[in-house]
Amino acid sequence: MSSRRRQAPWIHRNSRLLIAAVAILGALNTGYITATKLFGGEAACPTSGCEQVLSSPYAYVFGVPLSLFGLLAYIGIAGFALAPLTVNPDQNKPLRATLENWTWLLLFIGSTAMLVFSGYLMYIMASQFVAVYGAGGICYYCIASALFALTLFVLTLLGRAWDDVGQLLFTGIIVAMVTIVGTLGVYANVGGSATADASSQSGPAITSTSGQAEIALARHLKSINAKMYGAYWCPHCHDQKQLFGQQAWREVTYVECAPDGQNAQPDLCTAQQIEGYPTWEVNGKKLSGTQTLQQLAEASGYQGPTNFQIGG
Repeated sequence: MSSRRRQAPWIHRNSRLLIAAVAILGALNTGYITATKLFGGEAACPTSGCEQVLSSPYAYVFGVPLSLFGLLAYIGIAGFALAPLTVNPDQNKPLRATLENWTWLLLFIGSTAMLVFSGYLMYIMASQFVAVYGAGGICYYCIASALFALTLFVLTLLGRAWDDVGQLLFTGIIVAMVTIVGTLGVYANVGGSATADASSQSGPAITSTSGQAEIALARHLKSINAKMYGAYWCPHCHDQKQLFGQQAWREVTYVECAPDGQNAQPDLCTAQQIEGYPTWEVNGKKLSGTQTLQQLAEASGYQGPTNFQIGG
């Protein structure tokens, strides 16, 4: 009686292609975010939560967009998944087997680290943003990345028959512990002071110098009770301050919305339904995003000099 060769389960035969496909989706997601950060754009999002989260100190590691590291991680996972498939087993079976074994281990280590790190970021988003701003604090790109990381981890676990489950569990625990310790170390200063410049939780120092036109506009805005709502960690808010310059900015009425910021007024921001930073309130109208000084002059009915040095 002839014996029939047992066929490998469908998930085992296709797991590497599935892992690569998910990793490519993750790379597209993080690549888009990275491009917007590096080239000065804003990620398209149905709510302001994406920009709030992606502009916060948690979105940068050593001054580099966190999404760039995510992009590299997804590219690495895709490479590990596809590498053995480039070797023909009929021509070089030992090399194919070696690549299979080593890349499965690297896939498990990588997907475990990504899952743990994504879980921490989900906790931060829920506790630091959603808890304060509700649906306005949700970053959909971040959720998508976390789901991709979870899917990669599950596919890695189910994608092959693991010989030593105990050793796999031990490896997973070690990787998770190292990832948690490293993550806490990277973000140790976030919340108290994201950078040396922002140690007072009032944001980086304004380095530009105001001219007479900037000062006159700032005083006019104050006289009509115009306000700017922002957060100390928001880079676009800092850009807005730079347009006014040091002297003029002292005249502007500014409302700090970040709960841990200096002289914070988060309840007022919530009452005014502020969803993104910066937001100007001028003559009863809301102006979202960084405004040029000429735009503020026109919106406020300013009639003074308009030879603005920076923000015209």
